[in-house]
Amino acid sequence: MHTVDYDSPEDFAGQRVVIVGGGNSAAQIVAEVSEVAQTLWVAQRPPRFMPDDVDGRVLFDVATAREAAQKAGFEHDGVSGLGDIVMVPPVRAARDRGDLHASPIFEQIAPTGVSWSDGSVYSCDAIIWCTGFKPQLHHLRSLGLTWEDGHPVTDGTQSVDIPGLHLLGYGDWTGFASATIIGAARSARSAVESVGKCFGGPQQD
Repeated sequence: MHTVDYDSPEDFAGQRVVIVGGGNSAAQIVAEVSEVAQTLWVAQRPPRFMPDDVDGRVLFDVATAREAAQKAGFEHDGVSGLGDIVMVPPVRAARDRGDLHASPIFEQIAPTGVSWSDGSVYSCDAIIWCTGFKPQLHHLRSLGLTWEDGHPVTDGTQSVDIPGLHLLGYGDWTGFASATIIGAARSARSAVESVGKCFGGPQQD
């Protein structure tokens, strides 16, 4: 199953479970499922864990610093310089009990599990794919928008083709850090101001 279909670790109680992925979703699901099942975590490359004291506010501040650096013509590693996985309490707990170790990803899915090129096999009852998400934008295709890099072109959150059409929460192409909770709030305020101007209504303070 994919992360989107994952509901509860209790669904895997007593099973042997392979969890695939090197990001936050994989680490968090490993943290949960490893308490009720035998788990094998696999990833294409070794997971990079952020320091324990990094939280959402720190991530937003780092992303903001990166944006400022780029506007000034400087390089900045941004959030990627800290790692890929935020050490939220359940993930820290899994690390502390020794359940947060990732192995190289398997080569094939075998009839009873997964296998590697050296002939080793890991029998499993389930595989959870934590391989990320892509935005569903097909509903916008009929609007005749200008597309670039797989998404509609925007100026901030607003479509460059249709005044009043705003896209929020998809990532940096809809406003800086707009896929984060803090960034989404800022993008939303900007969109409200723009919509207010478009319709002649009151603007946000």
